[in-house]
This record gives sequence, structure tokens and C-alpha cells, in this order.
Amino acid sequence: MSLDLDRDLLLRNAAFQRLEELSRTYSDLLPWSVLNQGFPFRGDQVRFLGPRGIFKPAQMDLPLSITTAPEKPGRPRPYDDELGPDGFLRYRYQGTDPGSGDNKGLRECFVQGLPLIYFHGVASGSYQALWPAFIHGDDPGSLTFVVAVDDPQLLDETLATSTVDGARRAYTTRLAVQRLHQTAFRHKVLAAYRTTCAICRLRNHPELLGAAHILSDSRGGEPVVPNGLALCKIHHAAFDGNVVGIRPDLVVQVNDDVLAEIDGPMLRFGLQGMHHAKLIVPRSASDRPDRHLLEERYEEFRQAS
Repeated sequence: MSLDLDRDLLLRNAAFQRLEELSRTYSDLLPWSVLNQGFPFRGDQVRFLGPRGIFKPAQMDLPLSITTAPEKPGRPRPYDDELGPDGFLRYRYQGTDPGSGDNKGLRECFVQGLPLIYFHGVASGSYQALWPAFIHGDDPGSLTFVVAVDDPQLLDETLATSTVDGARRAYTTRLAVQRLHQTAFRHKVLAAYRTTCAICRLRNHPELLGAAHILSDSRGGEPVVPNGLALCKIHHAAFDGNVVGIRPDLVVQVNDDVLAEIDGPMLRFGLQGMHHAKLIVPRSASDRPDRHLLEERYEEFRQAS
């Protein structure tokens, strides 16, 4: 394959710079409508991604990005791209022919050591972007590529990293995938609770709301909606710190010591006033808090009180 490597690297640099700008504006979630506009390069508008998972813009000889499509209601992701036991992502081939054009192009990125963008669909119309992502290995037997995420600050002017350190890349990839899952968790929990704090009913201010785990990661809690509560920042911190608890019957309980305190209006209305309040729950029964998880977490609250 005849490859104009200088032009290819300039295009990738332009893509990365534009993504950096978009990430400062949109934080974790990039709208499809914005990504679909692409980025400017020498008078052209170059697309970031397309309808296929492995995407090569018309202006390039090799792929620029790989994408995992978002889940849709009643329809699982078309590809199951997850972490392998070695700490790296597994990305499915396009189709079943290892020698197809898309797979061949991604394999050439592996040979050339070219960085890619990994787009992960969090929800319809919303994506997270990870870059630089490198093809770290190729496994035709399982029809998968091995993908590693690296630190963009380690890229030199040729978009190569000074040292291909497998341990560093595995660690960076694990952290990146954790961020992906946490962002998806927050999005799903806030959607299920209609962007409303389940305790105080603060609504329509997503910048002030988060997704609290009923059971934390360290205790085996999974990033799924029945293990989540949409809470404003003060009640998120209070729940995590066992200042407030949630009984299995969905009633809020405030720590006795806090109930006995005398302070300003935030304490009186923001915490003490929530004592024995009924928790708001999602409309869908399948999204509501898992009673067994609440029982386990409430016991932790009781012991801390």
C-alpha cells in the first residue's frame, strides 16, 4: 500500500486537536450532531466517524476511528467490545473476513503504529472519544483486534509514543474503560430518574446531579441502574458519607447526630428536612432500586450511625 505518511499524520493531528477543543466544550459526552460536522483540513471537512464501526474518511488511505455503537432499547450493542484479561480492549472485526478492506486497513494501522480515535456510544446521539488508541494486537482466530489507549501527552511530533510500554498502556486502558462505564452509568441513571434528585426533587439541573452507587465498586456494586440513585451533589456526598441512608422501604433516614445539630438553613432544610421523606423512583419497575442492595447498604448506614 502506497501511503502518504506525512499527510496522514497531519490529518490525525488535526482530528486530535479538534477533539480536544470539543471535549473542553462538551466535557464527557460529544453529540453526534457535532461529531458529524467533522473537522477542517486544507479546505475540506473531514468526517470523524461513519455508519460502519471501522471508519476511513475519503481524504485518508487508512482508518481514522473505530466506534462501538450505543445500546438501543430492546436491542443489544452490535459488537461486544470489552476489556480482556490482559487489560486491553477487544474490538470485533468488521464482518467475518479477516482480509476485508476495513479489517485490512486497521491491520495496516497496527503495522504502521498509527494512532486512532475510539468512539464509544453512551446513548443515542452521545459518544465518548478516547485517543490515542492503538491496535496493540490482531487475533484472526477470535476475529478481534486488541486495542490499547495511551496518554496523549506522550505523543511526539510523529504521533508515535516514545516507548511502547505494555504495562502503561494496559493501566491507561483500564482507567479509560472505567470512565466509559461510569459516564454511561450516570447518563442512564439520570435518564431513569428524569434528571431529578431522588431525595430533594431538584430537577433539570444535570450539572448539579450525579449517579450514586447503592453498593460501591469496592463492594461488588455494578454500574447498572438498579444499583444507582440520581442525587444532587449535597445528597450524593451525604449518602456516600452515611449522613443519610435509604431504608429498603424507600424512606430517607438522616443520621441521629445530624438531626440533633443546630445550624443554618442548609442543614435544616437540605438535610434534616429530608428525614422520613419518600424516595423518588423511576417509572420503569426494572430501573427501580434493588431492594436487596438497599438492605445491605442500609445496614452499613446503621452501623455507621
